[in-house]
Amino acid sequence: MTDPSYRGQILVFTSPLIGNYGVPGNTAPFDNKDVGVVLESQNIQCSAVVVGDVAEKFSHYTAVESLATWCQRHGVPAITGVDTRAITRLLRDQGTTLGRVAIGLDVSHPVPAAEEFWDPSSENLVDQVSTKVPYELNPSGSIKIAVLDFGVKANILRSLVRRDAAVTVLPWNYDFNSIRDQFDGLFLTNGPGDPTHCMDAALKLRRTLTEWDRPVFGICMGHQIIGMAAGLDAYRMTFGNRGHNQPVLALVSSGSIKAGRVYVTSQNHQYALKLEDPFPQGWEPFFINCNDSSVEGIKSTANSGKKVWGVQFHPESAGGPLDTIEMFTDFVSECQAHKTQTSGTFNVASTEQPSATV
Repeated sequence: MTDPSYRGQILVFTSPLIGNYGVPGNTAPFDNKDVGVVLESQNIQCSAVVVGDVAEKFSHYTAVESLATWCQRHGVPAITGVDTRAITRLLRDQGTTLGRVAIGLDVSHPVPAAEEFWDPSSENLVDQVSTKVPYELNPSGSIKIAVLDFGVKANILRSLVRRDAAVTVLPWNYDFNSIRDQFDGLFLTNGPGDPTHCMDAALKLRRTLTEWDRPVFGICMGHQIIGMAAGLDAYRMTFGNRGHNQPVLALVSSGSIKAGRVYVTSQNHQYALKLEDPFPQGWEPFFINCNDSSVEGIKSTANSGKKVWGVQFHPESAGGPLDTIEMFTDFVSECQAHKTQTSGTFNVASTEQPSATV
């Protein structure tokens, strides 16, 4: 519910009982282990919540309030007493669907016309959830990684600072090329909505990939931005891939990833990159979804001279499987290796500096 990738969505929970754990306090330290929040962001990001049966009483040693009071405090509508599995069967037949939450007298009113429903994909949701000003985390880290924030989950940032990275988080459309020589690597985060709204970021990244030789890693929306920068098209899937048990097949080996192995992954995406033949020069498919054969990852080829990876799933889990968690270690290790190789050389950086330290 706090993952910015869920911005604009109505979440339907199919588990029979929701809320029995309650909601924890959402404040954590800013240090080399944490990034200021316990959950994935400061606020509830989804538009509404639908559950079959909500627990009025919660019981967990970290809980400070119930699910109901938490939603009420954030102004997020929620409804219980609904056959959520019937909704699930409907969605399995017709795909992701626009909807509304209606109670009381609203239920008896005529269903709105199709054009009256708000379609979140028509808006740039990334611009709504991305940071507005740059900020830094763990500034004493041994390597410097820039993060383009398309709607970052806190656990992505946590996964970087715990690997001793000094992280500078930038707005999604920030001109990274003006400051890129300050950094040992670039990370592109997850985010909500239609990636074509972020073409400005893809075009800036295309220049980065052409002129810059340092490691780049993208997750979810970040993966799609890398793909568009490489010349691939993104499309809206009928159903999307969601959940903590999506199997993907590795097509090539890279770092901890071994070709031919199936990895169980955590996913939440409505859009994907088109599988094209031939693939753009210098690029190759990295992962394929075992259920629907959609592209789940791309990477630069060995002979391209680049170190670029993009994956549609979430290696950092939280929640979900840990099959691919070492991809973060792979990325940080590549950044450290590049820094070591270039130590003793000097790069002229722009005088423009990202501001604000947390």
